[in-house]
Amino acid sequence: MSIRRSFVMAVLLFLPLTGGLAWAQTQHNSPAPTILVIGDSLSAEYGLRRDSGWVSLIEKRLHDQKFSHHIQNSSISGDTTSGGLSRFPAALKEYQPDIVIIELGANDALRGLSLAMTEKNLSEMIALAQQADARVLLLGMQIPPNYGRAYTQQFQGLYPLLAERHNTQLTPFLLEGIAADRERFQPDGIHPNEAAQEVLADNVWQQLEPMLQEHG
Repeated sequence: MSIRRSFVMAVLLFLPLTGGLAWAQTQHNSPAPTILVIGDSLSAEYGLRRDSGWVSLIEKRLHDQKFSHHIQNSSISGDTTSGGLSRFPAALKEYQPDIVIIELGANDALRGLSLAMTEKNLSEMIALAQQADARVLLLGMQIPPNYGRAYTQQFQGLYPLLAERHNTQLTPFLLEGIAADRERFQPDGIHPNEAAQEVLADNVWQQLEPMLQEHG
């Protein structure tokens, strides 16, 4: 075999290997899809040990079930829909999420703020996320009836209304399964304790998992 022929064969054998290495390198360098959580104290681990809240539990499930997504938790205790909206565009630009989980509105209700403003703020956030090609999971909330029957019902109805209007996924009530159980709350009677976080994670996972499968 001539030296020239041997060289050509060596090159031909090497090309598939280098092509595969380049593909693998590209795959390795591709950023993992991001799930952006924007919420208030219910998502910010208020009063809990670090990494014990429902967002951290969801992140653990992602890892355990071999999903490539990672979570960016941009929740701030005490935040309202107005506060969330004000910082949302920057978060979208920075993290470029594939999925956005919006957990806001409870503090609006606790302060007796205008439901029209709450609806407007949430609607704008959903629209901004969709314009950025992110899918949205809206987490619904409810408030005690002592805020008045009309206000309570209108607040509860905001979330399914917005989900239908914008064609988003909806967790009807984040606190489903624990809301009436005082032992699942911290002494303030408002914030779920550590024992409740797995239930909250289950509630979110019901709608989130199909969204993850769809991405895959």
